[in-house]
Amino acid sequence: MLEIEIDGKKLTVPTGSTVMDAANSIGVHIPHFCYHKKLSIAANCRMCLVQVEKAPKPLPACATPVTDGMKVYTHSDMAVKAQKGVMEFLLINHPLDCPICDQGGECQLQDLAVGYGQSGSRYEEEKRVVANKNLGPLISTDMTRCIHCSRCVRFTEEIAGYQELGMPGRGEHTEVMSFIGKTVNSEISGNVIDLCPVGALTSKPFRYSARTWELSRRKSVGAHDGLGANLVVQVKNNQVMRVLPLENEAINECWLSDRDRFSYEALNSAARLTQPMVKDGGQWKVVGWQEALELVATKLKGITASHGADSVAAIASPNSTLEELYLLRKSLAGLDIRNLEARTRLGDVRFETKAAGWLGQSIVDLAASESLLLIGSTLRKEQPLLAQRLRQSVKKGLKLALINPHDDELLCAVAGKLVVRPDQLVEGVLAVLKAAADITGKAVPADIDLAGVEVSTEARALAELIVAGEKKSLVLGNIALQHERAAELHAAAAALAEIAGATLGLLRDGANSVGADIVGFATNKDLITANKKAYVLLHSELADLKQGAKAAFEGAEFVVAMTSFADEARDYADVLLPVSPFSETSGTFVNMEGKPQSFNGVVRPLGETRPAWKVLRVLGNILGLNGFDYDSSEAVRGDVLNGDIAKVLDNTPAKAVAVKAQATAGLVRLAEVPLYETDALVRRAPSLQATVDAESAAQLRANAATLASFGLVAGGNACVQQGGASVTLAVAEDAGLPDQVVRVPFGRATLALGSGAIEVIKA
Repeated sequence: MLEIEIDGKKLTVPTGSTVMDAANSIGVHIPHFCYHKKLSIAANCRMCLVQVEKAPKPLPACATPVTDGMKVYTHSDMAVKAQKGVMEFLLINHPLDCPICDQGGECQLQDLAVGYGQSGSRYEEEKRVVANKNLGPLISTDMTRCIHCSRCVRFTEEIAGYQELGMPGRGEHTEVMSFIGKTVNSEISGNVIDLCPVGALTSKPFRYSARTWELSRRKSVGAHDGLGANLVVQVKNNQVMRVLPLENEAINECWLSDRDRFSYEALNSAARLTQPMVKDGGQWKVVGWQEALELVATKLKGITASHGADSVAAIASPNSTLEELYLLRKSLAGLDIRNLEARTRLGDVRFETKAAGWLGQSIVDLAASESLLLIGSTLRKEQPLLAQRLRQSVKKGLKLALINPHDDELLCAVAGKLVVRPDQLVEGVLAVLKAAADITGKAVPADIDLAGVEVSTEARALAELIVAGEKKSLVLGNIALQHERAAELHAAAAALAEIAGATLGLLRDGANSVGADIVGFATNKDLITANKKAYVLLHSELADLKQGAKAAFEGAEFVVAMTSFADEARDYADVLLPVSPFSETSGTFVNMEGKPQSFNGVVRPLGETRPAWKVLRVLGNILGLNGFDYDSSEAVRGDVLNGDIAKVLDNTPAKAVAVKAQATAGLVRLAEVPLYETDALVRRAPSLQATVDAESAAQLRANAATLASFGLVAGGNACVQQGGASVTLAVAEDAGLPDQVVRVPFGRATLALGSGAIEVIKA
């Protein structure tokens, strides 16, 4: 520890601290622009100049290391004169357009100009003008306002992982720009908007829609993935206008993914369902809530009476709240209906954990692992913020290794990787398991047959990596969990984790997948191909379900869709009930680390929309069931989470599954859920759907040899057929795929999730 005195206050700080760190630790504010606690030190704005005793000139606080006995003066005549001089230079070329600038009211330059600027400018020469840059559909530019703090440049390189922005030129000719002809395409690109201390980079969807002082600020939780990022939702006139990160170092730090930041556009979509509707003689008519719910109750009672309770199934989105899922299960249980599923993209009904499947540890602990083996994941697209956190860990020594059906760039150093065909993912894990058993001398479970498994050099290297060290983690990603042999992957991974002494974790896809498991919203049955007589859908859409879902719904006697959007469900539902998205209801999400996070609605429900937990409470009353007298979502949550949540978290396979290597044959499809196809909200956010990531979701990709075998060329079109469905897609080359593998994502513009023979025909 070192002793330092700042403005007469004595304190001790760790060796290696800067003057800025020391000042921040005691709440002394030093003006700055380029400094940010999560970015490297640039010291190029010079706004943080301070006086240091015995130093001949002011020094930048952000880049000056503390020495023992140092005395610093942040508001001395020398320091203030230096800071005012810097401010005058920064304002020389800055335009006087604050009234039309979107940053007005939350601009660091405005704030510091009040304290350190002058009432007039001595600069009389012509000001420079910088042409605006096209950075894509999410970020708006006014580059004449740029003060060259370089925060955005450092963010794209250090946090996002790839330098998408640069700063060529010198002096006043310096410009921040992207590479020629390129846009900023990172899945966390919107953070440069928060980082920019002036109005050079602002939100394109939010531009000119409201002033910051007109907005109410309300806390919420991200509703699109298992991380549970903390949000500040900004509201005007009962409408969500903007979403910003709420700092939580244990979960999302100070960052936000573009998916969480911009999906709010869908909340005000014209496709919103705002009134209960019933199909009468093939025509939709608007009805009251009482009539609609009485019809639902009558139909469900009638179908269970005539066909049995097993003829009815409920399918809920894993983005539904804990309270919604609990009351749906409870109300259906009153009719003895037990067919429940929230794992909407489950590829293997044999997959089952002993209790709720989760990350196995906290997000912070995962990032602190010595080694991490990731199996079957498109990590940057599945969990953008977790991917960036692991990138920082790799810089600090984490050894990250992969078993994947693709060779996608993680934008960080990888200690080892094994790239296999999608249908050989189980065999890849078995090879590493066999090598690990050989290295440790430990036996594998009797249900796992390693006969005929060949151990490659890459597999042995991964085994050596995961066996060595103390703190090791093994994580199954979305590709693995949605695989048609997910139960075998789970069993093999659990055995590998046991032998290696590693912590087994599951990267769950939905905002409340862990909560759905806790509620018991899983039956390990294929509810789609079972062709039930009635379906109750909660926030679920066809793009969330496997092949055959639409046919199953159209063939059912009765389908009730509890949804926020009417556009799709009109085709197959009999009753439409308008229920609130996350912004219009209170509720709880349990994130991937098993942490419950409750939130309140930030705006009033639109039209006749009602929170789903209230709708289900009334349905329970209409059905004549006991225990439906809740007056708040907190009361419902109390019934679900009434003990230590750690007791209901367990990734261990619920039962033994026979695992044996299988041969590969023919063409195979790699199907992952694209970044902006995960749920109903992101699918209806126009700005997200205009991104490069969204465009690539409607492509067929394969390596050059595979494309040539079908006579396809990049830029052309191909017709893909699987499971009786077909789609025509643009063709792109992907050198990271094995031979005879076609990458066709899962979503609206492509085939549903499904297995079976796949055909590719030149279109």
